[in-house]
Amino acid sequence: MNLRKITSMTLVWSIIILTVNSVVLYVVPEGRVAYWADWSFLGLSKTDWGAQHITVGFLFLLAGLVHIFYNWTPIINYMKNKAKEFRFFSGTNIVALVITLAVTVGTYFNVPPMAQIMSLSEHFKEAAGEKYGEPPYGHAELSSLKMFAKRDSLDLAKCMELLKAAGIEVKSENETLKVIAARAGVPPQRIYDIIKPSQEKGATTIRDDVAKEKAGAQSVSANIEEFVNGPKSGLGKMSIESICNDYGLSLEMIMQGLAAKGINAEPSQKLKEIAEAHGTTPMSIYETMVEIVTAK
Repeated sequence: MNLRKITSMTLVWSIIILTVNSVVLYVVPEGRVAYWADWSFLGLSKTDWGAQHITVGFLFLLAGLVHIFYNWTPIINYMKNKAKEFRFFSGTNIVALVITLAVTVGTYFNVPPMAQIMSLSEHFKEAAGEKYGEPPYGHAELSSLKMFAKRDSLDLAKCMELLKAAGIEVKSENETLKVIAARAGVPPQRIYDIIKPSQEKGATTIRDDVAKEKAGAQSVSANIEEFVNGPKSGLGKMSIESICNDYGLSLEMIMQGLAAKGINAEPSQKLKEIAEAHGTTPMSIYETMVEIVTAK
């Protein structure tokens, strides 16, 4: 078999796949919308398309390096002048470098036509958000039904009744909306649509609880409201100790609370590590911590 030909054809096919991936990722909804609506195209989710873009990109890079190796002589010739003398800054190379830098720098400074290209992508993403709907908060699909109901002022018991009436099986109030939706073969957004009528006026939310706690006790951290308002990006990669430091939480209280709930952990452990050790998710550990700091 001819490795040179295989390399060239690998480049061709990887370019084709990367082109398709790039177009899809160009118009794909924002992550929070895509996961909430369980968005997919050709049977692949946003995560699947992103993963393919990365792996095929590596294949393209590898094939490209091998292609350069096999075509090193022609490439060097492109950098020679009419006298056949090597010039790194030959006319051909300068033009190619200027075009590449113009696109790279132009994208950073958001100037035309790069600005229009990115603006069009944003237009597609905003349109998708309007079509599929926005979740109440980021990664709401990863919240347990119990936490979601609390945060959105929903009556948990009524939520369970509505889901049962709709033929949606819920094994536990601690199951995430994503798990419940996947079992039913519907997007998490559909689960929300079903339980939304259970919202009651005057229902107590976590935010209300925190406000009362802050007003009535000096020991409650001023950052608790921010903490329970939703995990920030990358929280699963943070240790319990660093989370407590960032939000002004009592490390001793958190550790005792986790132990009381059967979660054995060390202050230096990351939420992701603790979750894996207990066969659960970082979101579940986070929710447990929220229950600890908002307990009366």
